[in-house]
Amino acid sequence: MTDVRTAFPSVSSRLVTTPRLAAQVFERPADDAATPDATVVLVHGNVSSSLFFLPLMSSLPPGLRALAVDLRGFGGSRTLPVDATRGVRDFSDDVASVLDELGTGPVHIVGWSMGAGVVLQLLLDRPDLVTSVTLESPVSPYGFGGTRLDGSLMTPDAAGTGGGGANPDFVQRLADGDRTEDAGTSPRAVYRSSYVAPGFTSEYEDLWVESMLTTATGPANYPGDSVASESWPGFAAGGSGVLNTMAPTYFDVSGIVGLPSKPPITWIHGELDAIVGDASYFDLNMLGKAGIIPGWPGDDAAPPQPMVAQTRAVLDRYAAAGGEYRELRLEGCGHSPHLERPDEFRAALLEQIGAAVAEA
Repeated sequence: MTDVRTAFPSVSSRLVTTPRLAAQVFERPADDAATPDATVVLVHGNVSSSLFFLPLMSSLPPGLRALAVDLRGFGGSRTLPVDATRGVRDFSDDVASVLDELGTGPVHIVGWSMGAGVVLQLLLDRPDLVTSVTLESPVSPYGFGGTRLDGSLMTPDAAGTGGGGANPDFVQRLADGDRTEDAGTSPRAVYRSSYVAPGFTSEYEDLWVESMLTTATGPANYPGDSVASESWPGFAAGGSGVLNTMAPTYFDVSGIVGLPSKPPITWIHGELDAIVGDASYFDLNMLGKAGIIPGWPGDDAAPPQPMVAQTRAVLDRYAAAGGEYRELRLEGCGHSPHLERPDEFRAALLEQIGAAVAEA
């Protein structure tokens, strides 16, 4: 098992207590604390923690301060229930409370996967805290599953989305602390098949598995609860837990298009992303189309969600309304560009920060 203190000696962690929660925060301090707009904040995704960011944080230039916040129910942060009827606001409000407690002021913020949705919600609710945005393999602005290209719902209750879609064996293996590779539903196997592109290896794989295993499980956390639906596949999102926060009945951050002040956005994603894609096998409609789940009603009623196309469409509207964004699509890369292509990811992030500072 990797000792993070030895492997990443420039990064330390502490518990930051706010009126909302006690959050574990990793920090790589800047050499020059007076550098303007020099704080980068990293927000992890689902079934992970800030441990995934330690190599990136360690590799950033010494003039930058880097912070990574564990979300509630992940990593070393307190496990609290997640009210999914607020979308991801429990998470984004938590991040805002940490930044307020630390007195960071506006920051350059990076969100990975679900964390990208958290970042965009933060931008909507607390634009005063955001100087620039980097989206890594982001969840669609319309959530996960159940929508057409324009974000409209396929069924009124977005059937097939939320907590009911999690594989129960994977959830049980998380709860049991399974570190093996004996089954395709073990966290280690899921990391290898879905978090990174086929063939990618890392000396820190054991650390990434430990990070996944910090996930608090249950109906109030991961994956959440579900309710019955009259539409295929027979369930819809409940009101609590992590996966329900991204159900399109509760989550929609396309409102960034209407923000009066629009920070620059960089969107980084891999062409081999197995989780977020226009034909993702984490989307139950795609599983139905592939014949893996029986009874699929067809493309007219339940097409796979065009997740990447939705992100591009919303960002195009963002740019047309006066904002700016750039897209970096990495060939041969999976869901974790900051791990798989660290040099290109870091260069794009630093270019984003430099451009934002130059405009300030």
